[in-house]
Amino acid sequence: MSVTTDVRPQTLQALQDSGWSSRSVKHELAANMTRALERGDTLFPGIVGYDDTVLPEIVNGVLAGHDLLFLGEKGQGKSRLMRLLSNFLDEAVPYLDLPGSPVHEDPFHPITRAGRELVASTDPHRIPIAWWRREDRYAERLAPGTKFADIIGEIDPAKLAAGTSLSAEDALHFGLIPRMHRGIFAMNELPDLDDLVQVGLFNILEERDVQIRGYPVRFDLDVMIIFSANPSTYNRSGKVIPQLKDRIGTTIQTHYPAERLAGISIMRQESEVDLGGAYPVLVPPFMEEIVEQVSIAARRSRYVDHQSGVSARLSIANFRTMVASARRRGIVLGERPAVPRISDLAHLHASAIGKLELDLMGSHQMSESQVFDAIVAEAVKTVFEEYVDRHGLDEIGEIFAKGVRIEVGDMLPSEHYAGRLKRVPPVWEKAFEVNAAESPAVRASCVEFVLAGLHALDKVSRVTKHGRMQYET
Repeated sequence: MSVTTDVRPQTLQALQDSGWSSRSVKHELAANMTRALERGDTLFPGIVGYDDTVLPEIVNGVLAGHDLLFLGEKGQGKSRLMRLLSNFLDEAVPYLDLPGSPVHEDPFHPITRAGRELVASTDPHRIPIAWWRREDRYAERLAPGTKFADIIGEIDPAKLAAGTSLSAEDALHFGLIPRMHRGIFAMNELPDLDDLVQVGLFNILEERDVQIRGYPVRFDLDVMIIFSANPSTYNRSGKVIPQLKDRIGTTIQTHYPAERLAGISIMRQESEVDLGGAYPVLVPPFMEEIVEQVSIAARRSRYVDHQSGVSARLSIANFRTMVASARRRGIVLGERPAVPRISDLAHLHASAIGKLELDLMGSHQMSESQVFDAIVAEAVKTVFEEYVDRHGLDEIGEIFAKGVRIEVGDMLPSEHYAGRLKRVPPVWEKAFEVNAAESPAVRASCVEFVLAGLHALDKVSRVTKHGRMQYET
């Protein structure tokens, strides 16, 4: 049980008198999650689109007392989910306050020689107790470059040089996992872990003890271990030893948002963009949809390596760039609010390059920029077709055929668009009721959306020159 009083016991005797009792970290997590379920709490705040798929599997795994593996492509929230599990730990747990001890010992069940000797030979009134906070009971490590000594331990040569006997427990240097006794340890990118370290983890999962260079010591470790991995490497033969796979209790498959709306919610939430301030930005719904559709199209593109995946960070970074481009225009031209346009998407190259890994067989030597341009064009076409009423498309094409040319660009004033469109307003308004707003900036954004959509449907042509685009027949 946890101690909820304002004044926590500071000695072993006071702890015994308080009624506090020991429990394993997995029982602690399961009990606290059970209470959260009873109260109807939001278990994983900030996680979107996983209510019916991923989250129930996590809850089941915790209630079952399993170690967990989060299996999914990059940008699916695996690390965030792992970190949020620490919310189900007690606010703080007591431990023996042993100077220099790397282990937060359970006062009632110490695992080290020093801890056992202290409890056996000292008056409980004189044994000091300290409290280990929830936020300190979670640690994680990235697998590449991780050595056995980092997470399991090693013989400490400095202690040997100081005269400590090789046969003494004090000669050991504990790695992260023993130091997280009574806590949660997370290992990211499990398949990139050295085989020797995997064997050490297998031993911990199997026996919950530590073996360091054959030293005859056995610690009854109390730790929950969670992993993350990409399916393309985890399922590759030889990357993860079978014995380790077999000891992981629950495998949780993550995924990208099933609905575009969920992806947009994640994009808004994680971008943390302030749309207000001295130079506010108003983002039309279709511009948000295009940015998220770019990520969706990239995940389906034959030019992109599907095994690598396309992270949600692509949408987040692109949204920030689009808003920044609109805000720059607002600052320079004094437009309030600034409204993102299709021409702002030209700047997404800066935030997208490096986030897409090309399929060398499918890309046919296309550059990353060329692939991204094709993906943006497909995204614009998809969203445009959802918005547009097909009636009137041919009429607009005929008007462009009579010599109408419209120039757009990310730094052109919004009034520029109104002037250019005076020759075609009746058909325009009849065919496209994208946004009824009278704001010149909003209508300029709508104009670019419609023009880009017409171009995507091969109704008009487009020429790009010096950062501006000219649409004509």
